[in-house]
Amino acid sequence: MQKRISFIGAGNMGGAILGGILRAGIAEPSQIMAADVLEEKRKETAQTYGVLVTGDNREAAARAEILFLAVKPVFLPGVIEEIRDVIPAGCVVVSIVAGQTIGRLEEMIGHPVKLIRVMPNTPALVGEGMSALTKNALMEKPGMEQEAEEILRIFTSFGKAEWVPERLMDCVTGVSGSAPAFIFQLIEAMADAAVLEGMPRAQSYTFAAQTVLGSAKMVLELGKHPAQLKDMVTSPGGTTIEGCKVLEQQGFRGAMMDAIHAACEKSRKL
Repeated sequence: MQKRISFIGAGNMGGAILGGILRAGIAEPSQIMAADVLEEKRKETAQTYGVLVTGDNREAAARAEILFLAVKPVFLPGVIEEIRDVIPAGCVVVSIVAGQTIGRLEEMIGHPVKLIRVMPNTPALVGEGMSALTKNALMEKPGMEQEAEEILRIFTSFGKAEWVPERLMDCVTGVSGSAPAFIFQLIEAMADAAVLEGMPRAQSYTFAAQTVLGSAKMVLELGKHPAQLKDMVTSPGGTTIEGCKVLEQQGFRGAMMDAIHAACEKSRKL
Protein backbone atom coordinates (compact mmCIF):
# COMPACT_ATOMS: atom_id res chain seq x y z
CA MET A 1 0.00 0.00 0.00
CA GLN A 2 2.78 2.41 1.03
CA LYS A 3 0.55 5.29 2.09
CA ARG A 4 0.90 7.82 4.88
CA ILE A 5 -1.33 6.68 7.74
CA SER A 6 -2.24 8.76 10.78
CA PHE A 7 -4.05 7.92 13.99
CA ILE A 8 -5.81 10.38 16.25
CA GLY A 9 -5.95 8.44 19.49
CA ALA A 10 -3.35 5.82 20.42
CA GLY A 11 -5.30 3.76 22.95
CA ASN A 12 -5.81 0.00 23.00
CA MET A 13 -7.80 -0.25 19.77
CA GLY A 14 -5.68 2.26 17.89
CA GLY A 15 -2.60 0.35 19.01
CA ALA A 16 -4.10 -2.96 17.89
CA ILE A 17 -4.77 -1.58 14.40
CA LEU A 18 -1.33 0.01 14.24
CA GLY A 19 0.32 -3.26 15.25
CA GLY A 20 -1.65 -5.19 12.66
CA ILE A 21 -0.57 -2.78 9.92
CA LEU A 22 3.09 -3.20 10.83
CA ARG A 23 2.98 -7.00 11.23
CA ALA A 24 1.32 -7.36 7.83
CA GLY A 25 3.86 -5.05 6.17
CA ILE A 26 1.09 -2.74 4.95
CA ALA A 27 3.16 0.33 5.85
CA GLU A 28 6.55 1.14 7.34
CA PRO A 29 6.85 2.78 10.78
CA SER A 30 8.17 5.95 9.11
CA GLN A 31 4.88 6.28 7.19
CA ILE A 32 2.72 6.19 10.32
CA MET A 33 2.02 8.99 12.78
CA ALA A 34 0.02 8.67 16.00
CA ALA A 35 -1.39 11.69 17.79
CA ASP A 36 -2.36 11.56 21.45
CA VAL A 37 -2.88 14.24 24.08
CA LEU A 38 -1.02 12.18 26.72
CA GLU A 39 2.77 12.44 26.57
CA GLU A 40 3.12 9.08 28.33
CA LYS A 41 0.98 7.39 25.66
CA ARG A 42 3.02 9.04 22.89
CA LYS A 43 6.27 7.77 24.39
CA GLU A 44 4.83 4.29 24.83
CA THR A 45 3.58 4.21 21.23
CA ALA A 46 6.93 5.40 19.84
CA GLN A 47 8.87 2.83 21.88
CA THR A 48 6.53 -0.05 21.07
CA TYR A 49 6.01 0.52 17.35
CA GLY A 50 8.77 2.89 16.25
CA VAL A 51 6.28 5.22 14.54
CA LEU A 52 6.15 9.01 14.49
CA VAL A 53 4.19 10.60 17.33
CA THR A 54 2.77 14.05 17.99
CA GLY A 55 0.58 15.91 20.42
CA ASP A 56 -0.88 17.95 17.56
CA ASN A 57 -3.98 16.43 15.98
CA ARG A 58 -3.81 18.87 13.07
CA GLU A 59 -0.28 17.79 12.22
CA ALA A 60 -1.36 14.14 12.09
CA ALA A 61 -4.46 14.88 10.00
CA ALA A 62 -2.73 17.17 7.51
CA ARG A 63 -0.21 14.52 6.40
CA ALA A 64 -2.62 11.61 6.14
CA GLU A 65 -3.72 9.63 3.12
CA ILE A 66 -5.59 7.35 5.53
CA LEU A 67 -6.74 8.93 8.80
CA PHE A 68 -8.01 6.84 11.70
CA LEU A 69 -10.28 8.48 14.26
CA ALA A 70 -9.78 6.38 17.39
CA VAL A 71 -11.05 8.56 20.22
CA LYS A 72 -13.89 8.17 22.71
CA PRO A 73 -17.29 9.39 21.46
CA VAL A 74 -17.38 12.27 23.96
CA PHE A 75 -14.18 13.75 22.46
CA LEU A 76 -15.08 13.28 18.80
CA PRO A 77 -16.87 16.62 18.13
CA GLY A 78 -13.94 18.59 19.50
CA VAL A 79 -11.40 16.58 17.52
CA ILE A 80 -13.29 16.99 14.25
CA GLU A 81 -13.76 20.71 14.88
CA GLU A 82 -9.99 20.94 15.29
CA ILE A 83 -8.95 19.00 12.18
CA ARG A 84 -11.72 19.25 9.61
CA ASP A 85 -10.16 22.12 7.66
CA VAL A 86 -6.79 20.33 7.27
CA ILE A 87 -7.98 16.89 6.14
CA PRO A 88 -6.33 16.49 2.72
CA ALA A 89 -8.40 16.06 -0.43
CA GLY A 90 -8.54 12.39 -1.28
CA CYS A 91 -7.84 11.23 2.28
CA VAL A 92 -9.86 8.25 3.47
CA VAL A 93 -11.17 8.89 6.98
CA VAL A 94 -11.74 5.72 9.00
CA SER A 95 -13.78 6.10 12.18
CA ILE A 96 -13.79 3.42 14.88
CA VAL A 97 -15.76 5.67 17.25
CA ALA A 98 -18.67 3.71 18.72
CA GLY A 99 -22.22 4.78 17.92
CA GLN A 100 -21.31 7.57 15.49
CA THR A 101 -23.15 7.16 12.19
CA ILE A 102 -21.78 8.07 8.79
CA GLY A 103 -24.38 10.82 8.55
CA ARG A 104 -23.34 12.28 11.89
CA LEU A 105 -19.64 12.12 10.97
CA GLU A 106 -20.28 13.80 7.61
CA GLU A 107 -22.29 16.52 9.33
CA MET A 108 -19.49 17.23 11.80
CA ILE A 109 -16.79 17.28 9.11
CA GLY A 110 -18.92 19.63 7.02
CA HIS A 111 -17.48 18.93 3.56
CA PRO A 112 -17.32 15.90 1.26
CA VAL A 113 -14.83 13.27 2.43
CA LYS A 114 -14.25 9.59 1.74
CA LEU A 115 -15.41 7.90 4.92
CA ILE A 116 -15.50 4.38 6.32
CA ARG A 117 -17.09 3.55 9.64
CA VAL A 118 -15.74 0.49 11.45
CA MET A 119 -16.72 -1.43 14.57
CA PRO A 120 -13.76 -3.60 15.67
CA ASN A 121 -13.52 -5.46 18.97
CA THR A 122 -10.91 -5.99 21.67
CA PRO A 123 -9.72 -9.46 20.55
CA ALA A 124 -7.88 -7.43 17.90
CA LEU A 125 -5.27 -7.00 20.64
CA VAL A 126 -4.30 -10.67 20.18
CA GLY A 127 -4.81 -10.85 16.42
CA GLU A 128 -8.31 -12.36 16.60
CA GLY A 129 -10.52 -9.33 16.09
CA MET A 130 -13.89 -9.22 14.36
CA SER A 131 -14.50 -5.97 12.50
CA ALA A 132 -17.51 -4.68 10.57
CA LEU A 133 -17.01 -1.99 7.94
CA THR A 134 -19.47 0.25 6.11
CA LYS A 135 -18.85 2.99 3.50
CA ASN A 136 -20.28 6.39 2.73
CA ALA A 137 -21.59 7.34 -0.71
CA LEU A 138 -18.22 8.67 -1.94
CA MET A 139 -16.57 5.32 -1.19
CA GLU A 140 -19.35 3.51 -3.08
CA LYS A 141 -18.59 5.32 -6.35
CA PRO A 142 -16.95 3.45 -9.26
CA GLY A 143 -13.17 3.48 -8.99
CA MET A 144 -13.13 3.37 -5.19
CA GLU A 145 -12.89 -0.44 -4.99
CA GLN A 146 -9.11 -0.53 -4.50
CA GLU A 147 -9.15 2.00 -1.67
CA ALA A 148 -11.98 0.11 0.04
CA GLU A 149 -10.03 -3.14 -0.24
CA GLU A 150 -6.94 -1.45 1.23
CA ILE A 151 -8.93 -0.55 4.33
CA LEU A 152 -10.41 -4.05 4.53
CA ARG A 153 -6.90 -5.49 4.33
CA ILE A 154 -5.85 -3.41 7.32
CA PHE A 155 -8.63 -4.89 9.44
CA THR A 156 -8.02 -8.47 8.27
CA SER A 157 -4.41 -8.04 9.42
CA PHE A 158 -5.55 -8.65 13.02
CA GLY A 159 -8.54 -10.95 12.62
CA LYS A 160 -11.61 -11.21 10.42
CA ALA A 161 -13.44 -8.31 8.78
CA GLU A 162 -16.57 -8.00 6.66
CA TRP A 163 -18.58 -5.26 4.96
CA VAL A 164 -22.05 -4.76 6.40
CA PRO A 165 -24.85 -2.26 5.69
CA GLU A 166 -24.85 0.56 8.21
CA ARG A 167 -28.26 -0.47 9.53
CA LEU A 168 -26.54 -3.51 11.10
CA MET A 169 -23.84 -1.58 12.93
CA ASP A 170 -25.77 -1.44 16.20
CA CYS A 171 -26.27 -5.19 15.92
CA VAL A 172 -22.52 -5.59 15.38
CA THR A 173 -21.90 -3.55 18.51
CA GLY A 174 -23.89 -6.06 20.53
CA VAL A 175 -22.81 -9.35 18.95
CA SER A 176 -19.08 -8.64 18.61
CA GLY A 177 -18.24 -5.22 20.06
CA SER A 178 -19.66 -5.73 23.55
CA ALA A 179 -19.90 -9.52 23.60
CA PRO A 180 -16.24 -10.20 24.53
CA ALA A 181 -17.14 -8.89 27.99
CA PHE A 182 -19.95 -11.45 28.16
CA ILE A 183 -17.54 -14.22 27.14
CA PHE A 184 -15.06 -13.08 29.78
CA GLN A 185 -17.84 -13.40 32.35
CA LEU A 186 -18.57 -16.88 31.02
CA ILE A 187 -14.89 -17.87 31.34
CA GLU A 188 -14.75 -16.46 34.86
CA ALA A 189 -17.87 -18.40 35.85
CA MET A 190 -16.48 -21.64 34.35
CA ALA A 191 -13.22 -21.12 36.22
CA ASP A 192 -15.05 -20.39 39.48
CA ALA A 193 -16.92 -23.66 39.09
CA ALA A 194 -13.65 -25.52 38.56
CA VAL A 195 -12.19 -23.89 41.69
CA LEU A 196 -15.30 -24.96 43.58
CA GLU A 197 -14.53 -28.50 42.49
CA GLY A 198 -10.92 -28.24 43.74
CA MET A 199 -8.90 -27.09 40.73
CA PRO A 200 -6.21 -24.42 41.34
CA ARG A 201 -7.27 -20.95 40.17
CA ALA A 202 -4.58 -20.42 37.49
CA GLN A 203 -5.20 -23.84 36.01
CA SER A 204 -8.95 -23.30 36.01
CA TYR A 205 -8.60 -20.20 33.79
CA THR A 206 -6.44 -22.15 31.35
CA PHE A 207 -8.98 -24.97 31.06
CA ALA A 208 -11.94 -22.59 30.76
CA ALA A 209 -10.34 -20.19 28.25
CA GLN A 210 -8.90 -22.93 26.04
CA THR A 211 -12.28 -24.66 25.98
CA VAL A 212 -13.95 -21.46 24.75
CA LEU A 213 -11.18 -20.89 22.19
CA GLY A 214 -11.36 -24.42 20.85
CA SER A 215 -15.15 -24.42 20.70
CA ALA A 216 -15.17 -21.16 18.73
CA LYS A 217 -12.60 -22.57 16.32
CA MET A 218 -14.80 -25.61 15.71
CA VAL A 219 -17.72 -23.33 14.74
CA LEU A 220 -15.54 -21.35 12.33
CA GLU A 221 -13.61 -24.22 10.76
CA LEU A 222 -15.92 -27.23 10.68
CA GLY A 223 -18.85 -25.46 9.03
CA LYS A 224 -21.39 -27.20 11.24
CA HIS A 225 -24.33 -25.56 13.02
CA PRO A 226 -23.58 -24.94 16.72
CA ALA A 227 -26.47 -27.25 17.61
CA GLN A 228 -24.80 -30.08 15.66
CA LEU A 229 -21.55 -29.50 17.51
CA LYS A 230 -23.43 -29.51 20.81
CA ASP A 231 -25.02 -32.83 19.88
CA MET A 232 -21.56 -34.29 19.20
CA VAL A 233 -20.72 -33.74 22.89
CA THR A 234 -24.02 -34.75 24.51
CA SER A 235 -24.10 -38.51 24.99
CA PRO A 236 -27.42 -40.08 26.05
CA GLY A 237 -27.75 -39.96 29.81
CA GLY A 238 -24.30 -38.38 30.14
CA THR A 239 -22.71 -35.51 32.02
CA THR A 240 -23.06 -32.91 29.25
CA ILE A 241 -26.80 -33.24 28.74
CA GLU A 242 -27.23 -32.95 32.49
CA GLY A 243 -25.41 -29.60 32.40
CA CYS A 244 -27.35 -28.47 29.32
CA LYS A 245 -30.57 -29.14 31.20
CA VAL A 246 -29.48 -26.81 34.01
CA LEU A 247 -28.54 -24.07 31.53
CA GLU A 248 -31.98 -24.32 29.93
CA GLN A 249 -33.67 -24.20 33.33
CA GLN A 250 -31.67 -21.10 34.29
CA GLY A 251 -32.47 -19.29 31.03
CA PHE A 252 -28.88 -19.20 29.78
CA ARG A 253 -29.67 -18.63 26.10
CA GLY A 254 -32.37 -16.09 26.85
CA ALA A 255 -30.03 -14.18 29.16
CA MET A 256 -27.34 -14.01 26.47
CA MET A 257 -29.85 -12.84 23.86
CA ASP A 258 -31.15 -10.19 26.25
CA ALA A 259 -27.60 -8.99 27.02
CA ILE A 260 -26.75 -8.56 23.34
CA HIS A 261 -30.09 -6.87 22.67
CA ALA A 262 -29.44 -4.44 25.55
CA ALA A 263 -26.01 -3.57 24.11
CA CYS A 264 -27.59 -2.98 20.68
CA GLU A 265 -30.23 -0.71 22.18
CA LYS A 266 -27.59 1.30 24.06
CA SER A 267 -25.61 1.70 20.83
CA ARG A 268 -28.68 3.14 19.10
CA LYS A 269 -28.95 5.79 21.81
CA LEU A 270 -25.31 6.94 21.75
